[in-house]
Amino acid sequence: MDDYTLLDSGNGRKLERFGEYILDRPCAQAVWEPEKTAEWSQAVAQFSRKDGLQWRGRDQLPEDWQATVNGVTMKLATTDFGHLGIFPETRSIWDWLREHCTKETAQRQEPLTFLNLFAYSGGATLAAAQGGAHCCHVDASKGMVQWARENAALNQLEDHPVRWIVDDVNKFLQREERRGRRYDGILLDPPSFGRGKGGELYKIEQAMIETLERVNAVLSKQPAFVYLTSHTPGFTPIVLHNLLRQRLPAGRIEHGEMLLTGQPDTAPVPSGTWARWLPGA
Repeated sequence: MDDYTLLDSGNGRKLERFGEYILDRPCAQAVWEPEKTAEWSQAVAQFSRKDGLQWRGRDQLPEDWQATVNGVTMKLATTDFGHLGIFPETRSIWDWLREHCTKETAQRQEPLTFLNLFAYSGGATLAAAQGGAHCCHVDASKGMVQWARENAALNQLEDHPVRWIVDDVNKFLQREERRGRRYDGILLDPPSFGRGKGGELYKIEQAMIETLERVNAVLSKQPAFVYLTSHTPGFTPIVLHNLLRQRLPAGRIEHGEMLLTGQPDTAPVPSGTWARWLPGA
C-alpha cells in the first residue's frame, strides 16, 4: 500500500495522508469547495501562512517519520516553510524515470548516467538508481543533500554509484563541461528564486536560459532524455516546451501538468508543470 493519499482539497487548502498522519496545508490552486468535509477533522496538524508561517499541532507529530511513495521510502519531517521533504506531485515522474532508466540500461547494456539538478531530498535520484542508472545529485543546500543521503540508506542504495554534490547548479554545469563529463539523462526543477552554495542569486526568469544552455553542453552523444519541471506561476507546459525546443537539439517534446491525485472520487489538484525532451522525431 502506498503511504501517500490526497484525501480532499478546497478553500485554498489540501488534505493529505503521509503514512499514519493526516495533514492540512495551504494550496492556492484549490479555489473550489471541499467535497469531503467530515474528513478534515482527522488532520493531526495544520500549516498556515496567515499571520506568519506556523504549524498548529506540530507537537503531535514525531521529529521525523518514514513513508514509502511509489516505491521510494522517504524520511519526512515538518519544516518551518510547511514542507515535509517530499513533493508528492512528482511521484509519477519517479515511476517514469525508474522505467525509462531500466529500459535504456537494458538497450545500451550499460548503466545510464543520470544528473538530477536542484535535486532536493532525492526521490527522483533514488528512482533512477532503482532503474540501474549511475547518478549525480546536485543541490545548493548541504542539509538537503544530507537528507537525500539518508533517504538513499532507507532504500538500501547507500552503496549505489551516486555522486552527492553541494553546489550552485550553473557553476557545477560549467565545471562539468570543462571536465568533459557528460550525462545521458538530466532532470531539473529550477526554483522561482533561490541562493546557490556561495549565496549566488538564482531567479528563474534570468537564469533558466543559461541553465538549459549548460544542460545541452553536458548531454552525452547518445542522450536519453531531458526532463524539466517547474512550480513557478506562469511557467505553463507550453512555456517549458518552448524553452526545451529552443535550447536542445531537434527531438520530440512532451508536456503536461503535474497533478496531486487521490481516489477516483477525489478532485485532482494542479501542482506544477513539466516538459520532457526525447531523441528522435
